[in-house]
Amino acid sequence: MSAITTDARPAEAETVGRRPARKPTSWLLTVFVLICVGYFLLPLFWLVVASTKSNADLFSSFGLWFANFNLFENIKTVLTFQDGVYVRWALNSVFYAVVTSVGAAFLATAAGYAFAKYKFPGGTALFAIILGAIMIPLAALTVPTYLLFARAQLTDTYWAVILPSLVTPFGVFLMRVYAADAVDTSLLEAGRVDGVGELRIFFTIGLRLMLPGSITVLLFALVASWNNYFLPLIMLNSPEKFPLPVGLAQWQSTATGGSGSQALFSTVITGSLLSIIPLVIAFLFVSRYWQSGLAAGGVKA
Repeated sequence: MSAITTDARPAEAETVGRRPARKPTSWLLTVFVLICVGYFLLPLFWLVVASTKSNADLFSSFGLWFANFNLFENIKTVLTFQDGVYVRWALNSVFYAVVTSVGAAFLATAAGYAFAKYKFPGGTALFAIILGAIMIPLAALTVPTYLLFARAQLTDTYWAVILPSLVTPFGVFLMRVYAADAVDTSLLEAGRVDGVGELRIFFTIGLRLMLPGSITVLLFALVASWNNYFLPLIMLNSPEKFPLPVGLAQWQSTATGGSGSQALFSTVITGSLLSIIPLVIAFLFVSRYWQSGLAAGGVKA
């Protein structure tokens, strides 16, 4: 027995500090992740590179590398073309995104709280209808929505873009699931025992505990509203009310129409680059409150 123990010690000493060999599957996963990262970052890299080129360099130089640096001239052209209508489109996009994202997050939070913490007749059936609405593509509802707003004489107004965007079935579903665990029913009962009204309980207890989930819905609604194209396209006729996606698409159609307007390609590309900057900034800004809300919710729970 002592001989066996003596022979085993050197083998154990050799294995100490030795890094285990990586499995082939780990290398495959690493390569797969790198391919996915490249797939998502390559269009963004091309957009940055193309925005620094003049219109002539776009068609005469290699697409994935820089040529003569022309970014500031392109930005000046974007901001001054057609009397600076791009700035108006950007302000419209900010207005649509802020109003619809905040409104959609609040309505989804209130509805999810009600479905999770109240029992009322028809609640199960109504929630099932909301689940079914998640499966319906938004494009399929655009034409009926247009006919409804045309009957109400609300087309070509800001309300035609804002009101349909306030309804988020997925947000209601998400907040209903989140509220079921995040909001302790005993806290609500304690508030009712103290004589606090239901609205005050929601705003002082429920809304605060559901803040991380609300910000998640707000981020989803913000991205959807900022990238919304089809709904404003059919609802709006006045160019001064267009958001950035519709306005840039209008410039793109003009650039591909010929008659010497091909010089707009660099303007469209630079405008597209500028259009994603506010969304990135907004995401970074809101994510701070998202993370702090998660920590606060964990402490309160």
